[in-house]
Amino acid sequence: MTVDRFLVNPEVLRSLYEHSPSLNDIRIRSINLNWRGPTVTLRVDLPSFPDFAPQEWIDAGMDAVQCHFQFLAAENLSLSEWDPPVVGTIDMVSWGEQRRMRVTAHGSGVALRFDCSESVRIGHVSAFKIQQGGSDDGDHLFSSKIDARRHASLPATDEKTFYER
Repeated sequence: MTVDRFLVNPEVLRSLYEHSPSLNDIRIRSINLNWRGPTVTLRVDLPSFPDFAPQEWIDAGMDAVQCHFQFLAAENLSLSEWDPPVVGTIDMVSWGEQRRMRVTAHGSGVALRFDCSESVRIGHVSAFKIQQGGSDDGDHLFSSKIDARRHASLPATDEKTFYER
């Protein structure tokens, strides 16, 4: 399944991919819970390099793309397994008449489920060269001009402007 139909800002992926990437067999890097909203943010590696990658990414030898998926008005959250490194599938299924959906992330090392608004925001898109063992340490080239100005690599996990917005 793709996330296309739920994105509030689909132009982010459309500028990079001919077709939105599948959410099957993706690396889930982190789960951030924020009481404001309340919000669940998943930091993931997309399963393929973009069809329309910026030349800067190609010239720098980047081979992977990472982004945040932010889910608003989250409730009924259950995280029964989290054992990184995690490779899994994210499913989103609409239900009810109030534009709600159930999100599940399941796979090797993860079992997450929650309900939320049908609005998903994508953010903090970056390219990086995957390191030995699948690590995302090292340089990241961000698609957002603000992110690119502020960060040359992933910020520490307590950087609220990166992980909570």
